Amino acid sequence: MNRAEKAALQLRAVSVLRMLKETRTYDELAELTGLPAGDLNRYVNGHVLPSDERAREVVSGVGREALADELERRVTTDEEGYVDNSGAVFDQAFLDLVAPIAAEAFEFDRPDVVLTAATDGITLAAAMASYYGVRCAYAKQSKETAVEEFIESRQRLQSGIELTYYLPASSIDSGETVLVVDDLIRSGETQELLLDIADRADASVGGVFTLIAVGTDGVERAEERTDAPVGALLEF
Repeated sequence: MNRAEKAALQLRAVSVLRMLKETRTYDELAELTGLPAGDLNRYVNGHVLPSDERAREVVSGVGREALADELERRVTTDEEGYVDNSGAVFDQAFLDLVAPIAAEAFEFDRPDVVLTAATDGITLAAAMASYYGVRCAYAKQSKETAVEEFIESRQRLQSGIELTYYLPASSIDSGETVLVVDDLIRSGETQELLLDIADRADASVGGVFTLIAVGTDGVERAEERTDAPVGALLEF
């Protein structure tokens, strides 16, 4: 790890600790993290940075669990099981914290492109792309008139409806690594279409990530399509 990467990790850890401190005392934060309350005070207030070892523990350990808890607080479900996650996908600052923790926790291959489907996955994809410093691309269910060539993926759903996604062909180059992300995975149909787009672009898949997995069907369906890591921050 070079000095820039070390500093970035330390600053991410501080961001996580500051988020946790919003709803906890320093003693409660010490109990949660296993770090001394005095040290936590200095980290949160910007007087010193945690060591790279402590920073990694916060980001990949405590941070993942804490963000999953925070995400659960932001999500509501109705009596039919439909999920409202607008409290998360509309909060870019929260998603900016999710990105490094997801990358650390699931060890995705470093992507060249982060791919999602319009529209709710776009803010998460933007956060992931910003973290990796790469492009963000999103497939739509309609064609843009000014684009001449598309990658197209079509699937007939169990309901009998045919779902088609289009991505401008210039969005992904052959041989690039793609990270597929979405805000929610339930049946896995959308993720399967995105993985098919990556395959049609002759790209490799570095991972599949979603904020929320409802049940196991969607995750298992994605795992059948790729050997890359498939991860969710929160499972219902």
